[in-house]
Amino acid sequence: MPPVDLAALHRSLQTASKQRRITFWTRFCLDHEIAERAVPLFALSGDHVSVQPYGLDQRLILQRSPQMESLVINEVQKVVQDFSARTEEFEGLIYMMLWKDDNLILPLYIGKSEKYGKTQNLSANIAHIETNKSFFCRWGYNYAYHIGDLSAVVCPGHPQKKINRKYTKWAERLFLSFPSEFPKLRRETYFWIKAWKHGSAGIWKEYGETSLTFLEYLLIGVSSDLFSDLLLNEEGVNRR
Repeated sequence: MPPVDLAALHRSLQTASKQRRITFWTRFCLDHEIAERAVPLFALSGDHVSVQPYGLDQRLILQRSPQMESLVINEVQKVVQDFSARTEEFEGLIYMMLWKDDNLILPLYIGKSEKYGKTQNLSANIAHIETNKSFFCRWGYNYAYHIGDLSAVVCPGHPQKKINRKYTKWAERLFLSFPSEFPKLRRETYFWIKAWKHGSAGIWKEYGETSLTFLEYLLIGVSSDLFSDLLLNEEGVNRR
């Protein structure tokens, strides 16, 4: 995967056909203070991402930053407390992996984590979030979770069967080379998450109240149109 040409991306956003959509995107990012509230996704050691042994097999994994973990815990606790109180204030969480380029938020991956699991109990992805390092709101260290599966590609020593195409694309976008015990990012990578309230308006304010599921759908749709060469989502995107 070749490096993204950000100069060409900026030029494409200036076309008349995209001006209304970039207005929607910029307004949403400003309303939710994404630039200000986003934190580094990974812990760094010098010029590379820190890795650590994990699990019974002591496999190497990429380390989340303390700021990222604190942000996730703070936002998830709002949803967990809402679940315990049965106040139904929050639906779940919306999150984004991103780059920053001056005042523009460049989305790399957009997703959500629901409040309820399949049995209407609190979702295992967010339960006991302070100690839930394995699932951690979909960004856990286990396989089948974002950091765990990305680590299988980027860090040496993982079984070949755990390396999949989706996270190979992630690794190509984020890292200069891999596998490596000292993986270096192409550029600083950030993370944003927010507990989403019932009744909140999304990126299309004129539509009004926007559910968490519809919000994710709209954000991915708009992002895949504006940032088609950048976004790593595979579902809900415009065909390229």
